[in-house]
Amino acid sequence: MAEAFNDLELPAAKAERYAAVAEEIAAVLDGEPNRVARMATVASMLANSFEHYFWTGFYVVDPQKPDELVVGPYQGSLGCLRIAFGRGVCGTAAQTGRTQLVADVHAFPGHIACDSRSASEIVVPVKDAEGALIAVLDVDSERPAAFDAVDQAWLERIVGSAFG
Repeated sequence: MAEAFNDLELPAAKAERYAAVAEEIAAVLDGEPNRVARMATVASMLANSFEHYFWTGFYVVDPQKPDELVVGPYQGSLGCLRIAFGRGVCGTAAQTGRTQLVADVHAFPGHIACDSRSASEIVVPVKDAEGALIAVLDVDSERPAAFDAVDQAWLERIVGSAFG
């Protein structure tokens, strides 16, 4: 895998890096049907490709409690174990089915501080081929406003390709 993207570069350079990582992820996942393996691979490859990523992972819809997310494969410090739909950034993404791009997590109503070092966050709903929510991809940064439209577009594309 190529070395991590320096987040001080221009948005065009970040988009190029995402394009390369998306291609690498698709190649590694080719032929792998297991969702957990796919999630672990996506989390690992993204976390190791971008310096502004502090915590990268998935919260999976719990089949026993379909209005709750349970921590799945991730890279980073200890994550929250469970998050109810509608609670915090991840729960909001799960409930609304829309990506949440949050420049300042401390200003987000009901933010859950799994790790107090997190300053900004992006959470992307993950849907299966039938369009059902199966998880959310959660990426946190220690920097405020670390994520932008480039991150959102590429993360949505990557999870759509990997799980849709």
